[in-house]
Amino acid sequence: MLQGMVKAHPQLISLLPKTQVVVRTQAKEKGKVAVISGGGSGHEPAHAGFVGKGLLDAAIAGSVFAAPSFNDVLAALKHCGNPGGVLFVVKNYTGDRMLFDMATEEASSMGIPTRQIVVADDVAIAEVSKRRGVAGTIFVHKIAGAAAEMGKSLDEVHALAERASISIRSMGIALTPCTIPGNPKPNFDLAEDEIEFGIGIHGEAGIRREKIRPVRHLVEKILSHIFSDLPLEACDEVVVLVNGMGATPIMELYIAFQNVVEMLASKKITVYRSFVGEFMTSLDMAGFSITLFKVDEELKTLLDYPCHAPAWIQPFS
Repeated sequence: MLQGMVKAHPQLISLLPKTQVVVRTQAKEKGKVAVISGGGSGHEPAHAGFVGKGLLDAAIAGSVFAAPSFNDVLAALKHCGNPGGVLFVVKNYTGDRMLFDMATEEASSMGIPTRQIVVADDVAIAEVSKRRGVAGTIFVHKIAGAAAEMGKSLDEVHALAERASISIRSMGIALTPCTIPGNPKPNFDLAEDEIEFGIGIHGEAGIRREKIRPVRHLVEKILSHIFSDLPLEACDEVVVLVNGMGATPIMELYIAFQNVVEMLASKKITVYRSFVGEFMTSLDMAGFSITLFKVDEELKTLLDYPCHAPAWIQPFS
């Protein structure tokens, strides 16, 4: 898979020899903060699809739904590490956190300054410390990558990425479960007339199961969870992401998006940018997630900063 990706986009990304580390092909400014992320495979185009100028400098891929190897993280550190420092963008899963904690210790011994951002945008889980990092993570990649490309310091890049992270909320549903390669059965059973509400991106079952309802009802329930957790007022601006889970037709994602926009308009909340498509998937799961990202002028500037990566379509102004 990784070899195919870099062959498809040789002007943007390349693969470090004998690793599962994808790095940007374009030369970067000397001393620029390096932004590194990664995680299990099966979420494509995340994470390698967001490697490129103005986004990630490197992405480390593990096996399907498994944390990457420590040796690959070291390879990424040695390739990207510089006196400007490294920012790790980490989704809030135990394996990923342990891995990047070890990488932070190793970077310290190598004399490379580091910071971490742990993304936990999934409002399906009430306890904030246990929330998973899901599709909203790509916006943290974008903000951190733009800040680094602008030449900001490690502390500045970290602060802006953190500001973005605390302004992002996501939640998803599944119409069908996913099946991990090599497993004879999917991760959970779901009847044809049921949906799983509040699913994770590793094929986890959600917080509850319900009878399937029209998409407007589903969007309303997701947004009610997000609205109760993300302070939004009339005239606030948000970025909207309707993310397919891997096996949902794009026409259905646009139908969901239409309902999101109508509900935001009813609250007089302005949509600044829109993203509809597959950004962080779960193999062959059918379903979608909704992400709202509350933005201010500085975050908008970073979001719109030019970038070049296989899976990022820069919106027109």
